[in-house]
Amino acid sequence: MLKKLFQSFRSPLRKPQQHVRTTPEVLSSSQHSLQRNQFSRYAVNIVERLQTAGYQAYLVGGCVRDMMLGITPKDFDVATSATPEQIRAEFRNARIIGRRFKLVHIHFGREIIEVATFRANHPIDDEDEDSNQSSRNESGRILRDNVYGTLEDDAQRRDFTINALYYDPVTERVLDYANGVHDIRNRLIRLIGDPQQRYKEDPVRMLRAVRFAAKLDFGIEKHSATPIRPLAPMLRDIPSARLFEEVLKLFLSGYAEATFEMLVDLELFEPLFPASSKALEYNPTYTHTLISEALANTDLRIKQNKPVTPAFLFAALLWPALPARVLRLQERGMPPIPAMQEAAHELITEQCQRIAIPKRFTLPIREIWDMQERLPRRSGKRADLLLENPRFRAGYDFLLLRESAGEETDGLGEWWTDYQDANDSGRRDMIRDLGSKPDATGQGPRKRRRSSSGKRKRAGVDGAE
Repeated sequence: MLKKLFQSFRSPLRKPQQHVRTTPEVLSSSQHSLQRNQFSRYAVNIVERLQTAGYQAYLVGGCVRDMMLGITPKDFDVATSATPEQIRAEFRNARIIGRRFKLVHIHFGREIIEVATFRANHPIDDEDEDSNQSSRNESGRILRDNVYGTLEDDAQRRDFTINALYYDPVTERVLDYANGVHDIRNRLIRLIGDPQQRYKEDPVRMLRAVRFAAKLDFGIEKHSATPIRPLAPMLRDIPSARLFEEVLKLFLSGYAEATFEMLVDLELFEPLFPASSKALEYNPTYTHTLISEALANTDLRIKQNKPVTPAFLFAALLWPALPARVLRLQERGMPPIPAMQEAAHELITEQCQRIAIPKRFTLPIREIWDMQERLPRRSGKRADLLLENPRFRAGYDFLLLRESAGEETDGLGEWWTDYQDANDSGRRDMIRDLGSKPDATGQGPRKRRRSSSGKRKRAGVDGAE
């Protein structure tokens, strides 16, 4: 982990170039390891058809970069001189999407190939901008990016040098406009152009720099890392829905633990999770341990091809900010479970102003947290009813996570582990053994109310409580 943090600030092996060459370095098939049959046959077919129709077309970006690193790409992107309308005219299965950045999705069953028209730089003079094609806000952030240009223009507009590599599967040549091959060999994330200007154009590039550094085990080149801390607050102006998608990419790519370390170090965590960032300040050891444990487990599950849910991930990322809020409400006289529910609602509402977490995830988050107040209450039939709760497993796993972070629960996690493994007789004994011992709520067993005849007025009271 420390190695990655140190890498983030290492100096480049040579002075970075601030401008992309107009004439690329051309690597023939004997100078690189790429082969056309490594790439999606659909993507290759798109390039060939566009070239046959008279357009320039290349495989570009992450798929070329990853192949050079021996990584199997998840997506295959094509860049072309054809406009979105011209692309759609060539492919019946094409669909134009996006307004801020218009591009084309070409569908082949479940596989989708993304095809983008070469982009050019935006006009320097605001008066020259066509709002239908390009626009910026006062801070310089690009709001619309549909200014088309040449291949050379497109290379200039790419974010990082390692993403400005163009592969032609017909001639099997690689066009390198920004020393991207050099940076791949030296494992460096380097922005194309002036880093401060490029981050202002799109602050999400700061998150992308971290994501690529964590995923590829690269360092962030010194000049590209320096502006990140002072510009980090610009992330607060990014639409919350877009940040949700970016956060999923950050934490569900199999490198979440390393990503978290870099986000905190570069002061990018606070604009994303302000309440949890405060928890890192006033309770650093517990907060850091719990989040790191959760993310390490997420990484492991992804490597084992097991399912992961954003609900559990966000529950862990936000939990450290919750207990203090619950305690404040309890001090005002609110009972534990309502206090948990009210604090959870308040915290999630605040968080959704930064990151638009959909309701399909916020509801399970609250149920996982709610389970933390219910798991200590095991007397009577409560334990069996909790086992039948569809959120029990997530709540139980979350309890173990809290314990692994150092939280004292008086052996509650071990008790529930044993209870799940016990037979019916063993479970009855475990409930009986709770006896007069106070549970985690600090209360002993309650006496049952009986009617004057000594019999219970109705069945199932314990389970209904």
